[in-house]
Amino acid sequence: MKRKSLYQEGKTALKHKEEIVNKIEEADAVLIGTSNGLSITEGLHLFADNQAFEELFGDLKQKYGMRCILQGMGARWNSEEEKWGFWSRLVHHYCGEYQESQVMADLKKIIGKKDYFVITSNGECHFELCGFAPEKIYEVEGNWLTMQCASRCHEKVYPWADLAEKMAKAEQKGKVPSELIPNCPVCGGSMQIHMETDRNFIPETESRKRLEAFLEKYHGKKLVILELGIGWRNQLIKAPLMRLTAREPQAVYVTVNLGEIFIPDEIRDKSYGLDGDLAEILRALAKERGD
Repeated sequence: MKRKSLYQEGKTALKHKEEIVNKIEEADAVLIGTSNGLSITEGLHLFADNQAFEELFGDLKQKYGMRCILQGMGARWNSEEEKWGFWSRLVHHYCGEYQESQVMADLKKIIGKKDYFVITSNGECHFELCGFAPEKIYEVEGNWLTMQCASRCHEKVYPWADLAEKMAKAEQKGKVPSELIPNCPVCGGSMQIHMETDRNFIPETESRKRLEAFLEKYHGKKLVILELGIGWRNQLIKAPLMRLTAREPQAVYVTVNLGEIFIPDEIRDKSYGLDGDLAEILRALAKERGD
């Protein structure tokens, strides 16, 4: 099937903001899909060796040669004290100290009182921390605020935000005290963050079921699919959202990304591609939404 050029747009940029807002106001529900682009807009860049990374992890960069947050997340640390030192510092900074961003405030204003569901590959829990209902969020690759048995001896996940704050307070030179290190309550082995970094990841089965129930509820109805900061190659969220748009006769697809707008020909007539700064576009849509 012939597809549009990567950098073409479905209906050009913000001159259609009134039309997009009208579609949202008319909708029965909104499905929000997000990936790294949204995190980057909030100042969290997993792949960057930038000033923010230097300020937070400069010592670990110098000691271990760590060049970005993602590298630390997937590292095989020499000790549990070092592993939890990294994670507690990361979680304290990006979760414990997190304040709702203008981007998230604008997104909430755009959604208004519509029923919604969020599907995201971001793990920092900012949606929940901003007041989005936990039962309406599907974090497909897990999240930073829960942990699991590292060997997956059982399927339960555990909250650890309070422990993360204790660790962060006690951390010295990249290590936490041994007495704070968690162990699996079943097998006594190591714990790890509930993120899809290896084959032992526990899938978010219940969240996926809630997403499926949401889609069943709004099957055949007016559904706006709002896709934020997802690259064109993304098969985890973007591809399923485009397929959903194709099979739902009343679905409207709105994709926002800087420099990467990809819309298949089969859904072109019910799609909007907004190529630009995500924060600026959401700000403009929120102002148009009013409320």
